[in-house]
Amino acid sequence: MTDSAVPVVLIVEDEPDVAETYNLWLADDYEVRIAGDGDEGLDRLDEEVDVVLLDRMMPGLSGDEVLERIRERELNCRVAMVTAVEPDFDILEMGFDAYLSKPIRSAELIETVEKLLERSTYDRLLQEYYALVEKQATLETAKSGAELAESDKYARLQSRVADLQEELSQTMGGVEDDTDFITAIQQISGSEDS
Repeated sequence: MTDSAVPVVLIVEDEPDVAETYNLWLADDYEVRIAGDGDEGLDRLDEEVDVVLLDRMMPGLSGDEVLERIRERELNCRVAMVTAVEPDFDILEMGFDAYLSKPIRSAELIETVEKLLERSTYDRLLQEYYALVEKQATLETAKSGAELAESDKYARLQSRVADLQEELSQTMGGVEDDTDFITAIQQISGSEDS
């Protein structure tokens, strides 16, 4: 997150009504920038942007391509894909931090932006863990148990999540289970707020 008092959210959405709706939901708490396509989104993206809300299916540069370019530029922003595209295993290769399926409600969008801003304060290991857990939850919602069981990519994802959880538990001093892990994360967040 930048040092500015108000976090900056960039909305990259080709449907003007949808973009304006998101703007109305967020404008009271954030500086909002709107881009109508991928090229404009990249033009409006700079070091001040904290969160990008990125539509996946747009004419011209797709959201996937924009996301790739954001990560290539190594900007320190969090990216939420906000899309009507049904998630598939291809999301495992993508560098987003959250995945929202349209239509979404204002509370869901606001909560996602808040979570992503909070994650911006975490170190790289914790950011990777949260991004992978988000992908795991997205796939578990969209895919059947049989589809998940047949996917080598999903098995590798589960393995990486377990490895990261183990690495984080060692870093945070002997976290034994999910409850301890969540408590440790909350303690870290609480100490950062004070």
